[in-house]
Amino acid sequence: MRLVMTEPVERMERPYARRWWALLVLCLSLLIIVMANTALTVAAPDMTKDLGLSSADLQWVIDGYTVPYAALMLLLGAIGDKYSRRGALVLGLVVFGGGAVFGYLADSAATVIAARAVMGVGAALIMPATLSLLAATFPRAERAKAITLWTATAGLAIAAGPVVAGALLRDHGWSSTFLINVPVAAVALIAAFVLVPPSKAGHHDRIDYVGGVLSVIWTAALVYMIIEGPHFGWGAKAIGAAVVAGVGLVAFVLWELRHPRPILDVRRFAARRFAGSNLAVALFFLAVFGAFYYLTQHLQFVLGYDALQTGVRMLPLAGAVFVGSALTALLTPRVGMKWTVGAGMAGGTVALALLTRVDAGSTYGDFVAPLIILGLAIGLALSPCTDAIMGAFPESELGVGGAVNDTSLELGGSLGIAILGSLLATSYSDHLSDATKGSKLPASALDTAQDSVGAGYAVAQGIGEKAHQAAAQAQQATDPQQAAQLKQQAGELASGARQMADAVGSAFSDAVAHTSLVGAVILGVGTVLVAVLLPRREAATAQGEDAEKELADSRTA
Repeated sequence: MRLVMTEPVERMERPYARRWWALLVLCLSLLIIVMANTALTVAAPDMTKDLGLSSADLQWVIDGYTVPYAALMLLLGAIGDKYSRRGALVLGLVVFGGGAVFGYLADSAATVIAARAVMGVGAALIMPATLSLLAATFPRAERAKAITLWTATAGLAIAAGPVVAGALLRDHGWSSTFLINVPVAAVALIAAFVLVPPSKAGHHDRIDYVGGVLSVIWTAALVYMIIEGPHFGWGAKAIGAAVVAGVGLVAFVLWELRHPRPILDVRRFAARRFAGSNLAVALFFLAVFGAFYYLTQHLQFVLGYDALQTGVRMLPLAGAVFVGSALTALLTPRVGMKWTVGAGMAGGTVALALLTRVDAGSTYGDFVAPLIILGLAIGLALSPCTDAIMGAFPESELGVGGAVNDTSLELGGSLGIAILGSLLATSYSDHLSDATKGSKLPASALDTAQDSVGAGYAVAQGIGEKAHQAAAQAQQATDPQQAAQLKQQAGELASGARQMADAVGSAFSDAVAHTSLVGAVILGVGTVLVAVLLPRREAATAQGEDAEKELADSRTA
């Protein structure tokens, strides 16, 4: 067996014999870059405590990964197309692994954010490379099945991240959640040389670097605005980013319309299947990432599960993704993607609608059905959309196609965390203010508790500790009057701690219900829009030639 394939897959007369093993490598690579975000959700509390992170620091620890990841994918996907898709994958794994080691050694907010940014650059190389290599390696008759497995892996990673991180955090520090990526990246790196064939575009045209740089500028500015505005206020930074994003997008579109070989021909968005699929991916991940953001907090803080227990309780979602993926593989060729995507988005809307029933008395059992329905919805909707997006690009632009799909995914996820996360924080603060109105709790404690659900429970715990101290002093006091005063003070503090804890749990549960309602409305409206955009019936497999014809028709329309 040769360790390095010398013949590009495009020159092979027959389908690559080890393509399913190659898919395993691509899915393994995808697994770690999705888990890099979901694992962080359960490691964040330990990291915050150890490094003394402010809420702004923690937000940028999360989003320091997102900005370069979203901004660089289109340009790096095009570079991978021209020079080497497998090379892009290998380089991305090296950069990602290096960033993970950097994160493991980090000892401050700045170094953790920097490490996450390096990992984001690696992910921007890996993500489009996995899809472009998949599309180049598999014949069209098998591509939909391969994309279904790729999508199912993404669903698995969403739920597996907290499980892996939770298991590590039981015996190790938060930095171990970075280090776990290194051996996986190393295995994928070696396996890429053994099992993944070389691939690159057949043409040798110059890359549209101006368009690529413009795409980086407007995408980075847009993601920065999405993060900065809702979380830190619409000040000069957020407004400036919005202006840069708007101007950059207009400049990008105008440049691409005039360039003879654009990095992304924006006329593709005139094709209904392509536009509808991108909208579906963005809206779906808006809902999924937003819901995942507040569900993990509710399980940890309100229901009191530790990191591992939280991860295990998210596993029904992962199992349901695989079932949904199997269903869509059977149904889409028979009924068309319009129906499977529509059913998936409608299912996601139902899952969020069920979460509007969450209240202070809710148990884990109330979350099982929404998790299962959401997982089924992911499996049903996303594979056909990804297949349609990749099918809209010729073989020479598969890296760009993968980048477009992944950018829609990442922008949707960023919007979900920013919009639904900001709404959650505002709703929680308002509900907590109402719940504690007229109480004797100190104003400073109430202000601190309104910052987040974690801060609220920390305030309650602090008041409880003062109650224990007062009770201990009462037992040691020799003066009966002083002992009585201390005992009364301990009772008042204990009552205040219970009141604060109950108010925090109730306020956050109400905020989850309110936020879920807004998410359900957004996804419900999106379901209607996507249903209108997607054509009633299309071929079971993606056809690059038909996509090119559709694009040509839109140019002359």
